[in-house]
Amino acid sequence: MATQYDLVVVGSGFAGSMATLNALEQMKKDNTKGRVALIEVGKQGERCGASRWTMAYLRLDKNNNFDEDWVKEMDQVSKGLADLDYCRKLGQLVPEVAQYLIDHGVQLNHHDEKDVLLEFKTGQHFVFPEGGGHAIINALFAHFKKYDNIDIMWETEAQSLLTTDQGQMRGVKVRKNDGLLQDVLGKNIVLACGGFEGNREMLAKYVGGKTVDLPLIAPGLVYNRGAGLKMGLSVGAATAGSFDGTHSELVDIRATKPDAVIWGHNYGIVVNKHCKRFYDEGKRHLFATFEMIALETWRDQDQKAYFVTDSTIMNRFRPGWVYDTTDQEPVKADSIPELAEKLGLDPKELEKTVSEFNAACNDKPFELLALDGKRTHGLSPDKTNWANPIDQ
Repeated sequence: MATQYDLVVVGSGFAGSMATLNALEQMKKDNTKGRVALIEVGKQGERCGASRWTMAYLRLDKNNNFDEDWVKEMDQVSKGLADLDYCRKLGQLVPEVAQYLIDHGVQLNHHDEKDVLLEFKTGQHFVFPEGGGHAIINALFAHFKKYDNIDIMWETEAQSLLTTDQGQMRGVKVRKNDGLLQDVLGKNIVLACGGFEGNREMLAKYVGGKTVDLPLIAPGLVYNRGAGLKMGLSVGAATAGSFDGTHSELVDIRATKPDAVIWGHNYGIVVNKHCKRFYDEGKRHLFATFEMIALETWRDQDQKAYFVTDSTIMNRFRPGWVYDTTDQEPVKADSIPELAEKLGLDPKELEKTVSEFNAACNDKPFELLALDGKRTHGLSPDKTNWANPIDQ
C-alpha cells in the first residue's frame, strides 16, 4: 500500500524547503504523527531552480525590517495591478522570516552602501546571506536530518494533481528517473516548483518571439518547466502576476561562472553594436532599471551591448559587488578609439557617442548618489577607459 502523506511539497527551493521544515517543526511541536514528502526533479546535491544561485540581496534595514517603500514600488511598476494587500502582508512577515533563518543557522550580512544609490527606505542599507541562496538552502536541508518522518524524492518530476471524483486533492502523479509513473498520495499539496524558464514552449506562448535565444542565467532553471502552473491551472486555480514578463539581467557573456551580472550601468553608458545609447542609464536607481535595460538589450538590440566607463569609476567601485560578479577582467584601453578597436566597434562612432555624453555634463561636482545626469561626470578620453561586453 502506498504511503499516505500529510503534506506533499513539490520543489526544493526557498518556498518548498521552508514549507517542508515548517511542517516538520509544527508536527513535532504538536506531538502529532505525520509524514512529509518533498519532490524534486533535479539530482541530489544540485539544489535546483533559482534559489541556490541567487545572491539573495534583501531590502532590509539594520533591524531586519523590510523596506516600507517596496509596496509603492510594486504599485508603480505594476501600473496599479499588484495586490497591495498581499505586498503589505509580505512586508509585515519579513522580520519574522529573517529571524527564522538566523535561528536556523543562516548568517545575514548587513551592508551600508556608500556608493550606489539604492532608493530604498532603509538608510542606504541592505542585507544578504553569507554564501547567497545556496547557504539558505543548505541550512534548511541540514535541519531535515533531524527528522525521520520526511521522504525526499530526487529526480522525480511532478506530472499532475490527483483528485477525487468530487475534486478534492488526494496527491500528485510523478515520473521517476526510471521513466515510470507513480502516485504520491497526500492530504495537502504545496506547489513550489518555480516558473517556466526551462520550458521553451511556454516561453514562446506567454513571453513571445525570440525567447528561443534567451539563455538561462543559472543552470538550475532548466528544471523550471512550468509544472506547478500547469497543474494548478488544470484544477481551476486562479492566476496572478505577469505571464509575459521576464526577470532579466545584463551579464558578462565571456564569464565561465553562472550569474555573472554587470550591475554598473548607472555609472557609465551602455551602447549597442552601432555605438548608440539606447536606454537612459540613470533614469532611476540601479535596482529599478537593471531588468528594463536587460529586456531592451534582448528585445531590441540583437542581444548584445557594451558597458563603457572609466578608471575613476572602476577604481572607486573595485573591489566591490558592483563589478566583481564576473570572473573576467574588463577590456582596457588608453583612449576611446583604442577601446572601440578592441571591442570590434567603430572607433569614430564610439568616440562621437562618448563626446556627446560628456558634452551634456556640466562642471558641477560629481554626485555619486544623485540621479540627475547633468551632475554626473563625463567619460574622460584622457583617462583609462573600461568596458565589459554584456548580454541579457
